[in-house]
Amino acid sequence: MEKHLKSKVTINRLCYKGLDVFAQKGYHNTNLNDILRELCLSKGAFYHHFKSKEDFFVYIVQNLVAQKIYALLVEPLSAQEDPLSAIMESLDKALEPGKSNELIYGFMLGDFLTELDGKQEQISAYLKDILQMWEVNMIGMLKKGKLDGHIARHIDCEGVAAYIISSYLGMRTMMMNHNPKQAKYQYLQQLRHYFNSLRPTAVRA
Repeated sequence: MEKHLKSKVTINRLCYKGLDVFAQKGYHNTNLNDILRELCLSKGAFYHHFKSKEDFFVYIVQNLVAQKIYALLVEPLSAQEDPLSAIMESLDKALEPGKSNELIYGFMLGDFLTELDGKQEQISAYLKDILQMWEVNMIGMLKKGKLDGHIARHIDCEGVAAYIISSYLGMRTMMMNHNPKQAKYQYLQQLRHYFNSLRPTAVRA
């Protein structure tokens, strides 16, 4: 049991460091020597845990990025009865600039999708699964919100979810090239106006 726990801790440490390398250099520009140097591992030690660079990256996506995105953007959706308020709160936290939060995971997901889509189909599929997990949960909560009277009956929940996800991923460029706090404030202000338009007329702010 103790040996298993030590192995798990070791793999988690390798994944965090490996993710930093992939995020800085990109998947295609990262070679095995870059990984070994950053992780302070021999080839033998690396191959003891992973079959290849691709296998290592997929493991990181499935066991680190997916978990972080779920905790950051999916789990909070069920925290409130009103799905629009829950989504707004989750995006507010997810976009908070600073080293202490996990804003970077959402940005990494967008970067990797852009780099690998159409080039590494198998890996792209794993990344798209993460987005689909978020999208499916969001659509489910929005539909429930319609039934509960928080959202107008004529609203297209699939279209709303697609807009929210694409705009969130697009905020990467805005926050990289502008004052991040100001960009976040402007984005959330516009999103509040948009969300207000989704509500039944009788309950609009």
